[in-house]
Amino acid sequence: MHTTTTTPSSLSCFSLTTTDHVAHLVLNRPEALNTMNPAFWRELDQVLTTLHKDGTARALVISSTGKHFSAGMALDTFGGAIAMDDQSAEGRAAIFDLLTDMQATFTQLETLRIPVIAAIQGGCIGGAVDMVTACCIRYATKDAFFCIQEINIGMVADVGTLQRLPKLIPLGVVKELAYTGRRLSAQKALGYGLVNEVFDTPEALLAAALQCAREIASKPPVAIWGTKQVIHYARDHTVDDALKQMGWIQGAIWSNAHVREAVTAMKEKRVGNFTALSELQSFREIDL
Repeated sequence: MHTTTTTPSSLSCFSLTTTDHVAHLVLNRPEALNTMNPAFWRELDQVLTTLHKDGTARALVISSTGKHFSAGMALDTFGGAIAMDDQSAEGRAAIFDLLTDMQATFTQLETLRIPVIAAIQGGCIGGAVDMVTACCIRYATKDAFFCIQEINIGMVADVGTLQRLPKLIPLGVVKELAYTGRRLSAQKALGYGLVNEVFDTPEALLAAALQCAREIASKPPVAIWGTKQVIHYARDHTVDDALKQMGWIQGAIWSNAHVREAVTAMKEKRVGNFTALSELQSFREIDL
């Protein structure tokens, strides 16, 4: 087993470990209910960018610490570190661009080259709902709940909840939650399909999330990449368009060697040996 851990000084809102190709990102500000301050956004963006480029991790688990998974945005940020100017057309235009930037961070969870599993305990409130709806798989403890808190403080949820949640649960339920700010319990979330499974304890929750991630990590990374591409494309396009895209993806990544290795590993009851995703390079970072 090979484990790497970030140095304590590198992250203040999270801890990150990678064990046998499974990355584990933990929200670790329980004293602040893991609220999302400017450092949270900066560090999450950095972590996801690094994981996306590196290609070493094959699945990502996001869990938390303390009473709640996250209580959402740190409201003292606005009017302090970030000003929301509603007194001019220019100021209101800047709000649009600010939100676009914040939305892009959570969209990285969706576009990340590897699957993302959210392990949710306690409250998943406000911006945390935006966050977990961008993940691939959600597990929860029996005491977990979801709340579109924004309406309770006089605003519209604006970082992805209202766009992604209707793809996951019935529209009428989305409207009820969004209009009232009521809490959705873990059991009801399970019934609606928002979460895959509910667990008695945080320990059982995390164990299940990591086990799922290890299973994903045992598959050919490029086939997992292709599967994620196809599922998300199919969600947002017609069946005919999605079938065409499926043909392009399969033609692009098909590997006889991977199929042979997968079948042989199954017969021999061992983990397959597969090539990692290629490390990505950016023209902005190449020193010529």
